[in-house]
Amino acid sequence: MKNTDPEEKTKYNLLQLENKVCVITGAASIRSIGYGTAELFAAHGAKLVILDLAMNDQIAQDLINHIETQIGKKIEIICLQCDIRNTIECENAIQNAVSHFSTIDCLVNCAGIVKSEGMLSITEADYDLIMDVNLKGTFNICKSVLKVFAEKQSGVIVNLASLAGQRGGGLVGGSHYAASKGGVISLTRSIAREFASMNIRANVICPAMIETPMLDGLNQEQLDNVIAGIPLKRVGKTSELAGACLFLSSDLSGFVTGATIDVNGGIHIH
Repeated sequence: MKNTDPEEKTKYNLLQLENKVCVITGAASIRSIGYGTAELFAAHGAKLVILDLAMNDQIAQDLINHIETQIGKKIEIICLQCDIRNTIECENAIQNAVSHFSTIDCLVNCAGIVKSEGMLSITEADYDLIMDVNLKGTFNICKSVLKVFAEKQSGVIVNLASLAGQRGGGLVGGSHYAASKGGVISLTRSIAREFASMNIRANVICPAMIETPMLDGLNQEQLDNVIAGIPLKRVGKTSELAGACLFLSSDLSGFVTGATIDVNGGIHIH
């Protein structure tokens, strides 16, 4: 018997984020996880707000053109320059997003930097920079978005941490990088616990060995040695990481909060 219930017909909508307003940080580079996430979200019907320190008019137009070419349709998007280390810039960016789209439904925080150096070589300036971008920056943008979510009593946050934050470095990034990403894991869990009663979910993804500029610092021999230790015997694609972001940002994961999702090819099974 054919189902004629309109709600049931839309239950399995293939556009998982149709008309959802999604803020994505760290997406200025087409090789980045942030860009891969933006492209996939646009394909699933999302309206996009892309925030990046490097954003300018040319980068914004290139991003829009590239996404629209890849997905074969026009998108609703605004691109804003934002230094997530600065609380005022975060507040202003989120206010601009709300002014443009009237609301925000989702934040995916992909902005981050990495430095690979031994602990005894890390200067105070290096430590402060890594912590300010990766941990303080995540805190700042989450706080700005949570004000919107708390008022509307709904919303989703996906933060990107790293395998380094789980195992204490060992692949890419020094101890300061690992510490900053470990902080992102704990911060995300704290948000999930504090805001769950407001129908706000927060989850964290720990990627490893994704094909982004972060791997550029490895020579071929180093990369081959790392790949040899990955059960899937390859590095990951940004589109595969974006798939995890899509799951956590959509209603498919409606009963998932405070979770840590590994996207690492099996290199860290625990």
